[in-house]
Amino acid sequence: MAIRTATWVVFLLLALLSSSGGVAEASHQVLSEADFFQVSAEAAERGHNDDALRTGYHFQPPKHWINDPNGVMYYKGVYHLFYQYNPKGAVWGNIVWAHAVSTNLVDWTMLPPAIYPTAPFDVNGCWSGSATVFPDGTPAIMYTGIDGQNRQVQNIAYPKDLSDPYLREWTKPDYNPVIAPGPGVNATAFRDPTTAWKGPDGLWRLVVGTKDNHLGLAVLYRSRDFKRWEPAPRALHSGDSGMWECPDFYPVAAHGVATGSAGAGESKYVLKVSLDLTRFEYYTVGEYDHATDTYAPDAGQRDGDDGLRYDYGNFYASKTFLDTAKHRRILWGWANESDSTADDVRKGWAGVQAVPRKVWLAPDGKQLMQWPVAEIESLRGSNYVNITNRLVKGGDHFEVTGSSPAQADVEASFQVMDLDKAEPFDPAWKAADAQTVCAARGADAKGGVGPFGLWVLASDDLKEKTAVFFRVFKNGEDGKHVVLMCNDPSTSSQADGLYKPTFAGFVDVDIAQSGGKIPLRTLIDHSVVESFGAHGKTCILSRVYPTKAVGDKAHLYVFNNGESDVKVNHLHAYEMRSANITGSVEQST
Repeated sequence: MAIRTATWVVFLLLALLSSSGGVAEASHQVLSEADFFQVSAEAAERGHNDDALRTGYHFQPPKHWINDPNGVMYYKGVYHLFYQYNPKGAVWGNIVWAHAVSTNLVDWTMLPPAIYPTAPFDVNGCWSGSATVFPDGTPAIMYTGIDGQNRQVQNIAYPKDLSDPYLREWTKPDYNPVIAPGPGVNATAFRDPTTAWKGPDGLWRLVVGTKDNHLGLAVLYRSRDFKRWEPAPRALHSGDSGMWECPDFYPVAAHGVATGSAGAGESKYVLKVSLDLTRFEYYTVGEYDHATDTYAPDAGQRDGDDGLRYDYGNFYASKTFLDTAKHRRILWGWANESDSTADDVRKGWAGVQAVPRKVWLAPDGKQLMQWPVAEIESLRGSNYVNITNRLVKGGDHFEVTGSSPAQADVEASFQVMDLDKAEPFDPAWKAADAQTVCAARGADAKGGVGPFGLWVLASDDLKEKTAVFFRVFKNGEDGKHVVLMCNDPSTSSQADGLYKPTFAGFVDVDIAQSGGKIPLRTLIDHSVVESFGAHGKTCILSRVYPTKAVGDKAHLYVFNNGESDVKVNHLHAYEMRSANITGSVEQST
């Protein structure tokens, strides 16, 4: 559960109209599902914000605050996205499990909140968790509740009507909580249970995130009946990086081939944790020992900030699920705003979900690959641009015209014409992360090979632009070139008070072996720039807030600030239609 670092209050304060005089009164009472949904619907009807920075095809509700994706799953032909939601406003608080459903992962129907405070075991909040689908097809949700003592406890909920593919109503057994913090467990840092899996011994297992001082822990619990859970004698894994929240643990295979639950016997596993201290998350690939219930990252895999990331930008509290319909694993992640709280209140909304991504193991087994689910391409319009074999000399740029670049999907393949011009990789950078290197050698710092790439959401005078680019260095490890990918939003807006960090990641490719070629795909959606380098080896999402490059005043450019010429082997820029998000099942049918 990702929360603001400021002190939080989780009393449910919703204004209810009294039946006698229509006077709004503050209330701590627990509301019914109908009351929750009515408040949300009325707020959306009163003020759907037509702000030009709202996204067109990234998921977000009509109004208010959202954060972590929760309980994502596929059930009876329907994809379910639950997410942390404040039905009262555009700041964190009053958190419930909002619910949306889809048949294609693109168009969504908003349903009433599925889980909200109703009982002593979650009276102060319903925080993040996961869904598990039992062998007989029955789904269950395990989530963190904040009880009357402000302890974080793990609760279970079941669908009220299994014949309803939309799973609109959920019930909570009276025997909750099913996992309470035991002796020695930090009761204020004990949250976000994972999807459960069944081991060879017939016992169910799941992981909960916690910490012991600065030691982050993925603690394991086991159960035979999904009601009574006992802690394992040792943690699944741990690392000296502070609180581990929103853990995820699952098996992986190449090419996104279907993999079962974490106990299914595949040879490789992924453990992902979100670091509460840094607000980044990392993952490792390794081996899971079924006999000892422990996980060990492979050699060379690092825990903590030095580890691999799904996304090197604004991407947090992620959750995967197994899509049994299409034999793939799908990743969801939350992208917070980078403007101020005051801006969010003025807009009336805050937070979006990244596009759902297919994830699979790279051929070398060292990292994951990611790519937007194929269904996103159904939004590509007939208006698109195709550029082939265009040379961009050092210091030059050109505009890509013919489509609307404020809401677009751009796929390009670049080719460096002279890798010998690459600058030496500074040995001092070996101890630094990619973001530090990119900050030192940004989009405007001329180099040998690069920076080259795209200027997106650019104004006609180029005073506003977000750069998505590569830079290539020589003299890396094993004699290979070092390829750096960056999102640089430092000139993305002329507005004041914005957080505009440069995000970056190294790309594990042998660019010399590929003949100097490297591909890039960038999804542009008004205030989201979401990029995938080298077929999804390195991914970066940025939030930007242009003031001039908005709507039909946005432009798209290819640029090259390096000495070596760069060829655009191909570039396809597709104008994207907006996803269809409706307010009820009836509206979508």
